[in-house]
Amino acid sequence: MNSRVDGEIIKIDCRHYRGYIPCKPNKLYGVHCADCSYYEKVKEKFLIIKLGALGDVIRTTPLLDKIRSVYPHAEIWWLTHTPDFLPDMVDRKLKFDLASILQIEETEFDFLYSLDKDYEAAALANRVKARVKKGFMLSEGKTAAIDDLAYPKYLTGLFDDVSKANTKSYMEEIFEICGFKFGGEKYILSNFDSDGYKWDIDLPRPLVGLNTGCGGRWTSRLWSEDSWAELARKLRSKGFGVLLLGGEQEDSRNKSIASKSGAAYLGYFPLRQFINLVDNVDMVVTGVTMGMHIALGLQKKIVLINNIFNRNEFVLYGLGEIVEPDKECRCYFQPRCVNKDYFCLEHLSPSKVFDSAMRVMELGVPASKSAKEVGSR
Repeated sequence: MNSRVDGEIIKIDCRHYRGYIPCKPNKLYGVHCADCSYYEKVKEKFLIIKLGALGDVIRTTPLLDKIRSVYPHAEIWWLTHTPDFLPDMVDRKLKFDLASILQIEETEFDFLYSLDKDYEAAALANRVKARVKKGFMLSEGKTAAIDDLAYPKYLTGLFDDVSKANTKSYMEEIFEICGFKFGGEKYILSNFDSDGYKWDIDLPRPLVGLNTGCGGRWTSRLWSEDSWAELARKLRSKGFGVLLLGGEQEDSRNKSIASKSGAAYLGYFPLRQFINLVDNVDMVVTGVTMGMHIALGLQKKIVLINNIFNRNEFVLYGLGEIVEPDKECRCYFQPRCVNKDYFCLEHLSPSKVFDSAMRVMELGVPASKSAKEVGSR
């Protein structure tokens, strides 16, 4: 719906319209609504609720390409804990706070995709005004599926045996919840080159990044320092450059691995800068962490170390391999190892990971458009 104020036509249904500040075409070209050739009529309004963690937010970004292809004139809002990492094709990047919730509650949407099972996200889904709602809501104070499309994903979160038997990837599940079919759409992640980061990395190529941590909570996924060090030595013996990656929690660990292996370690950095650093390597060896999603978002070759999750969950887009211990993991979705007989990752040899890395390094880069290019739109 448009309006007229003192003879001035105001096209409030335009994608560029903000209502409290000049729109981008006015700022750049001085145009007004009545004679603006940049007018883009919004035909559908979407709200995505996917709060975090950041890795899950990144791996939900393939939905954006699907929405844009099916609804080219849509306006997309996304509510999250980490709006600074959303791609530019999101029209309204909203941080989960009172100010954003007030805006959402006073807006009518055509589609709501409520993709978190957290109580606060599900509760907000109940309050959103939307013609079509998909995903999860709150029912009697507990998370519930909104409709039959969300029910399979709902069940995998309730029962470990159902989760273990699942043969669909996360992307297939999320797309189906929203009424789409996953067609290989890629992650969308900026490399943040525009931030102006500069790196002095005097290492041989190809350059392999070893993302050695898994956060403080999920120690069941933690491969030993000695194993990482041996892998680094094997890679260096073949002429590869090796760069250790991680956050503040991995700082002392990476310093120790560097001293044991001769691998390079530049320190830990704020997240945007860390993403930019990862963009400088050719391949990443990592556990199931945010670093895995960053590597895939940047279209890096990847060796993924998995033990406690269903391997069917992951889509590597032809960029790499999944390696698992030779002994079965008995700690499915457990943050700490509860198996008293053995720790499965002690039965994942550096040689096995090294052999996988050598195979992956020989893979060609897919010819399709990279996630970095898509994210810059």
